[in-house]
Amino acid sequence: MDEPTDSLAAVEYETMRLGRHRHLDRSAYVLLSRIRREGPMSIGQLSTALGLDVSTLNRHTAALLREGLAERIADPDGGIARKFRLTPAGERFLDGEQARNLDGLREVLAGWPDDDVAAFAAYLRRFNGDVERSASRPWPHHARKGVAGPSGG
Repeated sequence: MDEPTDSLAAVEYETMRLGRHRHLDRSAYVLLSRIRREGPMSIGQLSTALGLDVSTLNRHTAALLREGLAERIADPDGGIARKFRLTPAGERFLDGEQARNLDGLREVLAGWPDDDVAAFAAYLRRFNGDVERSASRPWPHHARKGVAGPSGG
């Protein structure tokens, strides 16, 4: 393996540090966020979208069902597979988690100029887009509740 450049090693280290700041059940947040953006999804669709095996998703979705955050419904498009959809409690949970995340970011980035925050968001968007393209698992980017999608990518 090639030796990483100092900059590449710094990116690896900083993304590791970023990952340690997750204070909530990320699986529930990620699953519910994806279902919210895509609409009802089957286990197979979630597996493909998230790159997780079906047994892992069965455990995670069972927890969502138990907590009343999602429900299983017949495929609205008439397919055979049942799909998961957010319940009103799931919508509230997701809204609350997003609000807490935004409050935390507001606190951390309070001293940053708006242009720096925008540049940081653009670099994260670009980085995530390249990761998603590399893994062939794009995330939906249409805007939702005031959150802009990527520009040009």
